[in-house]
Amino acid sequence: MENVFKYYEFSAFFVDTSGAFFGNEISFTALNETHFLIFERKEASYNLYVSKYDHSKDIGAKPAIILELLVTDYDKSNPAHRIAIKQYLD
Repeated sequence: MENVFKYYEFSAFFVDTSGAFFGNEISFTALNETHFLIFERKEASYNLYVSKYDHSKDIGAKPAIILELLVTDYDKSNPAHRIAIKQYLD
């Protein structure tokens, strides 16, 4: 997974304090000024979301304006999971 995070320039993981991710650690990358992809680290698995926030500084601090789960238990070897991330970032 580290290669995925580096390749797509995700932030370092940090603890969510907004409650949107139940206090789990999250990492994000920007699609534009208000839309972001977010990985939620839940024990040994990762969930991928697309989201909208007013500002990147709001991620993990305030609830998202829009938050949509794209992939549960992301697996980089699963073609459908790779397509889910590539449709937004490639």
